Amino acid sequence: MIWKQRYRLTSYLRSSLWIIPIGAAIIEQVSAGIIHTLDARLGWAGIGLGLDGAKALANAVLTFSLSFIVFTFGSLLVAIQVASGQYTPRIIATTLLRDNVIRFTVGLFVFTLLFAIKTLNRIETTVPQLVVFVTGLLGILCLVAFLFLIDYAARMLRPVSLVKRVGDAGLRVIESVYPEMLTDTPDTALPTPQDASPVGRTILQRGTSGIILAVNIPPLIVEAKKANGVIELAPQVGDFVGAGEPLFLLHDGAAAIEDHALRGCVIFGSERTMEQDPLFALRILVDIAIKALSAAINDPTTAVLAIDQLHRVVRSAGRRNLRADSVFDSAGKLRVIFRTPDWEDFVHLAFTEIRSYGASNIQIARRLRAMLFNLANTLPAERQAALRLEYDLLDRMLEKLYVLPEDRALARIPDSQGLGNGGITTGYPF
Repeated sequence: MIWKQRYRLTSYLRSSLWIIPIGAAIIEQVSAGIIHTLDARLGWAGIGLGLDGAKALANAVLTFSLSFIVFTFGSLLVAIQVASGQYTPRIIATTLLRDNVIRFTVGLFVFTLLFAIKTLNRIETTVPQLVVFVTGLLGILCLVAFLFLIDYAARMLRPVSLVKRVGDAGLRVIESVYPEMLTDTPDTALPTPQDASPVGRTILQRGTSGIILAVNIPPLIVEAKKANGVIELAPQVGDFVGAGEPLFLLHDGAAAIEDHALRGCVIFGSERTMEQDPLFALRILVDIAIKALSAAINDPTTAVLAIDQLHRVVRSAGRRNLRADSVFDSAGKLRVIFRTPDWEDFVHLAFTEIRSYGASNIQIARRLRAMLFNLANTLPAERQAALRLEYDLLDRMLEKLYVLPEDRALARIPDSQGLGNGGITTGYPF
């Protein structure tokens, strides 16, 4: 199976709720046969249930396992609607549908339902004691799992839990896309994308339009090395590419590479994912924040929670070497140009929209200011220029929005809680 097919299959399996319940149904068929065989051979007396008691137990397990399935799926639909309306629709595929606790719990319910049906069917003139005993254990396990699921879902749907999940995913993708710390910056003498020769051939996007989800870099390096050229991906991961738009720009000997060898290294889809897109986690967090700041919801505290996670992700990006555009072969020669977001992209996305929508709220103004203070005091000097610009823009925005000098002075105090801990009065970074 080639990389493109494997990637699509893996992504589909991770985000599909029905896969594990179907797998549970298959496992149940095998398990039920084994347990029935053991029961016939062992002749275990079990707990001594009679026909009526065994049927009552199997019926009870069947009934509440079916009820649990219905309740779980009904609750999940409500949770999806609430999360989509309260936070952002982009939280559904990235968080809710990929939650393994929900998927495996539903799988347990399906397994128990089918096992109880088969048990009830086997109870005729004799009682298979081992089978009935396992059915009872499965029923108890389902009850415990259902109670756990209610508690788990209630905790998961809290704003702080959802934004933390997105923040954690954002940190992982940043570590993957930018593996080098800033102190490990490559030698500036190495070639850059600007050093590449003029474009010899352009490969255009064929078929339907879509968003670039992932790119397989190693085969591109191999192809470029064999052709003694440079392959440039015209868009970057997360960009929408329409049919007929440039996809690859080929330099030097790379102009002779077959189209299919390059097209097979790019995955397109209808919606951005986090696997190779370092800005998508920030996009989700910013969407949550600005929706919380809308007049319809008016929940600035949730926006503060989103900014907390933005703070984590942006600080991680600021500590890493973001010069990942040039990809070299083992001999140190430029082979692939693969553009990724730079520091200014992270800063603009993290601050601009929230400042525009939320600077009029004192909580948001103070939290953004505290974020700028912390980043400026903890990141290297080369990150300061973009932070200074955002600091000045926020200050000018506050000057415009707050008429009363007392409110303006309060809004200018950095406060990591938004409003509540007295703020930061020392450590002016600029």
